[in-house]
Amino acid sequence: MTGAPVPEPGSSPDTPAGAPGTSPAATLRPARPRWQETLGLLARNPTAAIASLLLIAIVLIAIFDDTLAAEGPNDIDVAERLQSPSWEHPFGTDDLGRDILSRIILGASVSLRVGFLAVGFALVVGTLIGLLAGYYGRWVDDVLMRFMDMLFAFPAVLLAIAVLAVRGPGSGNTALAIGIVYTPIFARVTRASVLGVREEVYVRASRSVGASDWRILTRHILPNAAPPIIVQTSISLAFAVLAEAALSFLGLGTQPPNPSWGLMLAEGRSYIELAWWIAFFPGMAIFLTVLCFNLLGDGLRDVLDPRQRTQMSGSGAAVAADAGGEK
Repeated sequence: MTGAPVPEPGSSPDTPAGAPGTSPAATLRPARPRWQETLGLLARNPTAAIASLLLIAIVLIAIFDDTLAAEGPNDIDVAERLQSPSWEHPFGTDDLGRDILSRIILGASVSLRVGFLAVGFALVVGTLIGLLAGYYGRWVDDVLMRFMDMLFAFPAVLLAIAVLAVRGPGSGNTALAIGIVYTPIFARVTRASVLGVREEVYVRASRSVGASDWRILTRHILPNAAPPIIVQTSISLAFAVLAEAALSFLGLGTQPPNPSWGLMLAEGRSYIELAWWIAFFPGMAIFLTVLCFNLLGDGLRDVLDPRQRTQMSGSGAAVAADAGGEK
């Protein structure tokens, strides 16, 4: 014979679940997945949320550039050259009569593609090197990280120029050069995270039951070392776009007649006093994209940091409790 359920303190047996007087434990909802909680906390950060929306808009513009651009990137109309911003040409025209707004839209795909390819290369190679160095240590750590330190010792732009001097200019080689430059950064960030995770109890338990090194690295260490890597990815995307613009400005990146924000900036510097809009709008596109990536990285750093996350979750729970009390 089973006994009757014991009522919660402060409630009567006849009190329905969820009614006033029930304990908080009785009304708690199941915990949301971690990624949903992360997105929720990020959405409550107005700066990061606005930056995310702007980045989504920029990425969509880059994807649908051919549809959104009113003219082709190299549609020359000498009769319309150096026209100031107007309804027909919102961003004006350049010295060849090309529509600057269309070239900025089409240049978004070039600049972002180089940035994503470069950071993707650095993320994969640098994370792998950092995992191996941090997990195995000893001579593996010494060999891999001393090589990364050697690359890290070179100034970023000079190292990229050296790679392009060997490989030649172009968008693909620019992505490779920037990827090589940022590989040591990802390796150092990953190694530091792995060193803090590899001696945890769950890692030692997996090792004691005979789990392979690959399984331990991919199933236990990498997921728990991922937050700093995610933040570094967002910040590196900002600097990759900036580096691509700098190399294109120097004539080593994207080559004409392909549109690129850095190349457009270089083409407009000769007309800065006569036609300011030629250099101003590509510069604003670079500024806005880099700013949004940096703001998103700051928001991710706050959300993924355990202490900050606990404070944000606690404040959100308090606001929800106050709202429930007012009802």
